Amino acid sequence: MQRSIYPAKTPPLHHPVPQKPVTVPVMHSPPPPPSSSNSYYSSPYDAPTSYSNGASLHPNSAAYPSWGGGGGPSGFLADPTAQMGLSVAKAAMSGGTDYAEKNINRYLSALRPYFAVTNTYVLQKLRLLLFPYRHTPWFRVSSTRSSTTPGGPLEYYYLPPREDINSPDLYIPVMSIVTYILLNSFISGISGNFHPKQLAQTASTSFVIMLFEIAIMKLGVYLLSISNGNGEGQLLDLLGYSGYKFFGAIMTILIGEVLGQSGFLGWSVFLYFFAGNAFFLLRSLKHVLLPSENNPQEGRGVYTSSSTVPRIQRKKRRTWFLFFYSYVVQFLSALILTSGVGKGA
Repeated sequence: MQRSIYPAKTPPLHHPVPQKPVTVPVMHSPPPPPSSSNSYYSSPYDAPTSYSNGASLHPNSAAYPSWGGGGGPSGFLADPTAQMGLSVAKAAMSGGTDYAEKNINRYLSALRPYFAVTNTYVLQKLRLLLFPYRHTPWFRVSSTRSSTTPGGPLEYYYLPPREDINSPDLYIPVMSIVTYILLNSFISGISGNFHPKQLAQTASTSFVIMLFEIAIMKLGVYLLSISNGNGEGQLLDLLGYSGYKFFGAIMTILIGEVLGQSGFLGWSVFLYFFAGNAFFLLRSLKHVLLPSENNPQEGRGVYTSSSTVPRIQRKKRRTWFLFFYSYVVQFLSALILTSGVGKGA
């Protein structure tokens, strides 16, 4: 006979009944902060503790040192020493701003005439750079204006490029340099050798060549004892004359890409544009460094001689220096600019 595993009847379940009553505490909200000077703090516990002597202590009171008898930034501004320091700093900033604005305006005023060009001037200048051999005259046209000082002598100045084709400008050199850099990169891209750093390398090479030529010219002016009363104008003139070679380099590269850069034809194109630029510089700088005494418009107000060397010997030295700068230096510059185009970085 099998016995049952579970009892026949399950006893009922009984829940425990508490013998003593349990009191549950009632939760109340904290009281609102008092409407006093302590309302600045987020809770009553952040407020400073007051002592009998009137002093107050805050956990972060070390971050608010007192200057001039008052606490916080207001006490610092009320200090006489701080006010004097602020006034000195304000005066220094104002003086620096005025000085910067004055120099910027002066440089902009010096650059503005070199960009005073017209479409007619640009076309005539480019034609002069392409065919300089039959151009005449070469001297720059000057004019007079009243002196800035009362009772002073008349001031001589050169006409801007839009009024004188022989006046150097910076518009054509700047556009020529940008075009040369882009053309070099474009040809490298067509040949599959382009790299982004080639833009920086081409620009750096161009600027180094110009700085080298200006340094050569400055050295020659110093050795030949040629003084200049307007250093900024002389530097900008040299920048303009040095930048005209990029137009010839662009034409040499374009014609070389169409007809071929190697061989007799390529060298013929290179020599033509090099000789044209050299002849242009020789004629233009001659009327600046070698002014004629018969023409009062040449060299007036720009270059003077401070040397005691006889006039004939001084003129001979300047002629040789102009030949060296116009042909030897320019040949090296043109050779660097036109060689290695399209080879990539």
